Amino acid sequence: MSRIGKKPIQIPERVKIVCHEDLLSITGEKGVLHHKMHNSVRLQVEDRSAYVQLREESPNDHAIQGMTRAIVANMVTGVSSGFERTLEIVGIGYRAALNGRILNLSLGYSHPVEFSLPEGVEASVEKNTIITLKGIDKEKLGHTAAALKRLRPPEPYKGKGIRFSTDRIIKKAGKKGTK
Repeated sequence: MSRIGKKPIQIPERVKIVCHEDLLSITGEKGVLHHKMHNSVRLQVEDRSAYVQLREESPNDHAIQGMTRAIVANMVTGVSSGFERTLEIVGIGYRAALNGRILNLSLGYSHPVEFSLPEGVEASVEKNTIITLKGIDKEKLGHTAAALKRLRPPEPYKGKGIRFSTDRIIKKAGKKGTK
């Protein structure tokens, strides 16, 4: 039984939800998001709250109900207030610069790395080492942040690389000298 799937989704004042058959469209201050609903669930909107309901009871549909509820709740949050993800670049000579929609990164390679931002994701660079990504689509924002981190993942000896601001890198001891 999905407990999350049964919880109502609170809809802020300026958010509008339209559901035609299986296509969901949510409009808010920040923009518009679309989602194709699974055929085993439906969305019911009452007053300022929405409920994800099962069309019929079957064993695996409760998981789909919970997942759909989480996706719709993230969409409502995205169009009303948006999402933000912060990455830190750690390492001597490692830096980032924003040139239009392209992030120019110096990550210790023999060449600069150019990362093109996808539509719907905005970036800002502070102090040459802090990248802040903003967007209304949580999934696209997470994929972009993960792709940036994959360019130079943090290594365990000195901690150099790109990491999320919430990451905690556990450093290894390194070589021990013999006496």
